[in-house]
Amino acid sequence: MSLKHFHLAFIVLSVVITIGFGLWAVLVQGLPAGFDTMGWISLAGGVALAIYGIRFLRKSKSIII
Repeated sequence: MSLKHFHLAFIVLSVVITIGFGLWAVLVQGLPAGFDTMGWISLAGGVALAIYGIRFLRKSKSIII
């Protein structure tokens, strides 16, 4: 596995984990008040990571493995 592929796999894993935590923190009732805020921040971070991943993929197409 090349460094490029590892980076893409790590970005995808990070997006899944951050969006999963964000959805859990926002949708589960009965959690402390700070979890709602952390959930929204995590969802925003997941979207930012997804945008970064797309930009990295487009830019890395010119890189030959």
